[in-house]
Amino acid sequence: MRESLRGGVIGAGVFGGYHARQYARLDGVVLSAVLDPHPDRAAKVAVPLGGRAFREMDEFLRAVDVVTIASPATGHAEQALAALAAGKHVYVEKPIAVSVADAEKMRAAAAARNLVVACGHQERVVFRAMGLLDVPEQPLFLEALRHGPPSERSRDVSAVLDLMVHDLDLALSISAADPVTAESEGERGADGVWDVVRSEVSFEDGFTARFDVSRVAPERRRRMKVVYPSGEVEIDFVTREFRNTTPFVLNRDFAETPAATDPLGASVQGFLQAVRGAAPRPVVTADEAIRALDLALAVEQALEDAA
Repeated sequence: MRESLRGGVIGAGVFGGYHARQYARLDGVVLSAVLDPHPDRAAKVAVPLGGRAFREMDEFLRAVDVVTIASPATGHAEQALAALAAGKHVYVEKPIAVSVADAEKMRAAAAARNLVVACGHQERVVFRAMGLLDVPEQPLFLEALRHGPPSERSRDVSAVLDLMVHDLDLALSISAADPVTAESEGERGADGVWDVVRSEVSFEDGFTARFDVSRVAPERRRRMKVVYPSGEVEIDFVTREFRNTTPFVLNRDFAETPAATDPLGASVQGFLQAVRGAAPRPVVTADEAIRALDLALAVEQALEDAA
């Protein structure tokens, strides 16, 4: 393996720029290439960071060792499968794909070539920094709210795959039980895409999780409450503050940790460590991302059934 990995980013939008800067600043990797159907946008991201702009996938893949996919979600699977077929490790922004079948093809392609597939559920990094992934009790109830103002980004998918999938992944990460039912209601935007969604998911052990997302809200809010047999934890993801009435010690100073101040950087670093064999796995594996996607699609199906 090269001394410095050559990092490539597919997608020159806002998140593509974030990922390109991670490759440019992290040790052991350089930003080599940015691929976008608009060459001027690719150049605007790549050139100031020492990379090159590409429009053709084959040329782009020859210039990289690892690939981040930060394009619209509907293109994730096709681009990931092309990168994996070329022998490249892949970090794909959430959701991993828009169908479980496509995500499973990605997982199988990576396994066949012994390649790493990671997914960008960065809030998992924050949970780990707090210590919530180490709480030895099963949760009884979870309530999550994730609101944001209108944006033109991610209009190719619903608010479930855009926003709620973060909190679905977090609920799955703290529960040993599997979800069994989902009930949903919501409101569509003018283009027919779900922009406001509320859902209640029941798990096989009685754990109940309620989710409330909106991408047409007046302000940005990210909150979660988790109820355990011994107490509650309430988190404000915007202010990075929490209240804990359980007997379990959580990291009160987690907001000052590198993981909390730069969860994207920590997630990308975890991917690179897995690629190099310095870690057994990335922060979020393909298996975990597929589980979150499967639940997100169940929430969407419940929306359609109730419409």
